[in-house]
Amino acid sequence: MLGLLGFYDELDDRSGQPNGSIRDAVQPAGEPDEMDLVAYLDAGHVLIDVMEGGPDVITGTAHRHSPGCSSLLTDGSWLWRQDFPHYVETHHVSLPAAFVAHVRSLKHRMPAITVAQFAPHYDETMPLVGWASAVPWRSAATTLVPQTRTVTSKARFDAATRAQERNRPDGSWGAPRKPRRT
Repeated sequence: MLGLLGFYDELDDRSGQPNGSIRDAVQPAGEPDEMDLVAYLDAGHVLIDVMEGGPDVITGTAHRHSPGCSSLLTDGSWLWRQDFPHYVETHHVSLPAAFVAHVRSLKHRMPAITVAQFAPHYDETMPLVGWASAVPWRSAATTLVPQTRTVTSKARFDAATRAQERNRPDGSWGAPRKPRRT
């Protein structure tokens, strides 16, 4: 079975998620190599790409992983939601010691995945996170090679959000307009 990261009660409408409540995982500071861990999580192999959006469940604001937030990524040993790096980076959610040791042993580099070894773990894990319909694993590839993906940095996302807010005339775009004269 794959290790599970970031499957919190607040991120799903089903209670009893594998990682419990995200509020219990928030810490005042993260690991010393937190930015490298976040970069590793951002570089995961995309297993399921979901076209949905969601805010930060703690602050209610949009974040750099809001689009496609519940897409699933893996490194072949662990499985996480696409928005998990946001929670690590912003709220310093705790990471399992086994995961941190695993990533450090790989020198923070995403490994290639041998499909024949990965598929049984995938099939066993997906029903636990609500994706039983994605079983069994189907791929013509024998190896999944890490692909370079463009991921917006937190600093760039925050700067763009601030710029957009400054450019909104008279406050929110959602403000009602005056009726037209006829």
